Amino acid sequence: MGKANKENKSMEEKKTKLDNIKNMNDLTEEEKKIVQAFEEKDWNEIKSYDSWVIFKVMSEFVEGFEKLAKIGPCVTIFGSARTPPEHKYYKMAEEIAAKLVRHGYGVISGGGPGIMEAANKGAKSEGGKSVGLNIILPFEQKGNDFIDADKLITFDYFFVRKVMFVKYSQGFIVMPGGFGTLDELFEALTLIQTKKIGKFPIVLVGKEYWGGLIDWIKTTMLQACNNVHEEDLKLFKVVETEAEAVEAIDDFYSKYLLSPNF
Repeated sequence: MGKANKENKSMEEKKTKLDNIKNMNDLTEEEKKIVQAFEEKDWNEIKSYDSWVIFKVMSEFVEGFEKLAKIGPCVTIFGSARTPPEHKYYKMAEEIAAKLVRHGYGVISGGGPGIMEAANKGAKSEGGKSVGLNIILPFEQKGNDFIDADKLITFDYFFVRKVMFVKYSQGFIVMPGGFGTLDELFEALTLIQTKKIGKFPIVLVGKEYWGGLIDWIKTTMLQACNNVHEEDLKLFKVVETEAEAVEAIDDFYSKYLLSPNF
């Protein structure tokens, strides 16, 4: 059998399997998404759906730009949505946010529960600007009660939300968190490393939590594989206390003779 015939037979087999799967009534939502990714779409479907997506994305950008354009100097606090109020990292995030406000900064969070709630709560307690960039998710995420009413934005698209974080923040404080927190951390690091945004301070809180990751970056990414430069390790700082976190932000801007009312 020739190569072309083999490929055609393979395609026919895949199509048959796909048709059989599509006839199943017990597909989960996740399975349906996978199956739909293989379905052929006609031009009208593509044009109508993609056009709607473009306008939805544009509307989210416009709303974000309009609401955040005049918020002034702010620091974003990243961290887990799953951290309960009694946890030490929740209390640390709340105190860091309060200190940032006392030092003249507003606070931006992801708008949800856990560390995000703690950040907005701390900012609110000191009468500072409390911004929430919420995201629609099937679990965990809903806007917390400590965000200024005119500074809550809810997004469908993660990439639009991340643009708002990096565009309107003068620094990033990263509390312990999961995949989402790591995504936000490495997004900021990548944009700074590639000089797509300014070299804003990135402060990781919790040496025990971040220690393993930092060791891996040094021993594997840098020394074993040479996938980063030695200088890249200076793009972030690891601290242990609330005071050290805020001091790192203040020290960074003092080098440029800037203060939060710039």
